Parts: sequence; structure tokens; C-alpha cells
Amino acid sequence: MRPPPMPPNPKTSILSAALGGLLAALAVVVIAPSGATTTRTVAASTPVAANALASAQQTHQTLAHIIYERAAPSVVAISATGSSDAFGQAQSDSGSGIVVSAKGLIVTNDHVVDGADRITVQFGGSGGPTRPARVVGVDASNDLALLSVKPAGLRLAPLRFADATSLHVGDQAFAIGNPFLYDQTLTVGVISALNRAITAPNGATITGVIQTDAALNPGNSGGPLLNAAGEVIGINSQIATGGGDAFAGGGANSGVGFAVPSSIVVSDLASLDHGAARATLR
Repeated sequence: MRPPPMPPNPKTSILSAALGGLLAALAVVVIAPSGATTTRTVAASTPVAANALASAQQTHQTLAHIIYERAAPSVVAISATGSSDAFGQAQSDSGSGIVVSAKGLIVTNDHVVDGADRITVQFGGSGGPTRPARVVGVDASNDLALLSVKPAGLRLAPLRFADATSLHVGDQAFAIGNPFLYDQTLTVGVISALNRAITAPNGATITGVIQTDAALNPGNSGGPLLNAAGEVIGINSQIATGGGDAFAGGGANSGVGFAVPSSIVVSDLASLDHGAARATLR
């Protein structure tokens, strides 16, 4: 005689029902290159679910790639050399910058070029053309400087600026720069906090600052922090470290970086270049 069937375990039945409901449908949020999001519901218990999840991941990667392809050509590497120290060694610094005018105007951090006797800008990454640059305007209290190069022979495409006041914590953030001289490096993160305050090298307080966990390191200074539309929302300026220089010298990424907001940058451009860059907030 067969033993009577075991009565169903109520806890097992409840768990099975819950899992069944979970597998019945899965909401997948897809981020389009435009930054818009759409939600699709798919059956998770079929191969369609795996394909949808893979598609969502692929879409995210494509977004970062598209932003990089569009913005990287307008991000430059800056080398600044100053007077020699007591040991006869020339003082040098490196950083990043953003093309803001087809006429050869580039915005960067003031601390990247402050005190430099010679400034060189390289376009298009390693092996790209280089040009000598001169400082045409400085706002030391916001750690910003405007450079000028002769644009002959260069194809310069200014980046657009977005209004940073429309940002939210959790929004995607993309940084492009030259950390540790690794040219045109892309890092991806989110907006970690808004309206932070940081101290400029001259001791002034910069307000409305954007905090991000996109990896920033020495050499990223002066490069752009971008939104999901590939627009500039800030100029990467400082990192929080356990020690060392937060600006461009010592220290390394700890997941806490700061960018001067686009509103300050655009306001400065209007005064520093007499409107030549024509940067506006979108």
C-alpha cells in the first residue's frame, strides 16, 4: 500500500505562489540615448526575460558609449609648466579642459594653470595635435580659468551646458578627463548630493557644488561632468581624500568628487570672454 500523500506545507505554498507571481511578469526600465525612460513588462519565466534584461544592460552601455563618442573630442589634455624649484626642477601640472568655442576657447580649473609660464593643450588624445595656450580670463574664487589657442587646422565642437538646478540625487553622471595622464578616460557614476560647498585654492567658498561618485583623480581637474544627454553639468574640480592635495597633487579617488556647477561656469564665460563662447544653459 502506498503511503498517503503528505499534506501541502502552507509556508511552501505561499512561497511558491509568491515566486510564481514574481516570475509571471518583470518590469524592465530601459534608458534611451535621449535620457528618456520607458518601462516594459515581460514574462520572466521565458527566454524573453533574459533577453530583455540583457537588452537593458546593453542599452545602458550604449548610452555611455554614445556620450563618450560625442563629448570626448571636445575634452582636451592640459600641461602647464612653471618656474623651477630650489632643486632646478621645473614645476609642472596636468589637467583637463572643455572646448567652449570654435574660436579656440577652453575652460578649465584655475589651479591647473595658475603660475604657469607655458601651457600646452592637446586635442584628440595621445598623438593628437597640440597647441600653445594663453590664459585670457580667471575667476580664482570659483577656481575657473579660460584659455585661448589658435584654432587653425582644428575641428572644434563646443560642448553644450545643461542647467544643474534640474538635477536630482541618483541621476547618472559621466566624467571624461585625463587622470594620471591616461588620456580621455571615461568614468560613470551618479549624482551623490547637491548644493555642497567647497573651498577654492584662494580660500573662497564655492557654493552649489555637485557631488558625484564617478571616479575622479588628479588630472581630471577641469574636465566635464556630463548628464545623460551628454551636456555639461559641472567642471570636475576636487576630490575628498584621506590626505594629500584635494586639487591636483596627491590623493586619489575615494568615491567623493566635486564639480563646480554649470550655472557658475556659464556666468563666468559671459564675463571672462566677453560673450565669445556664447555658452547658454539648456
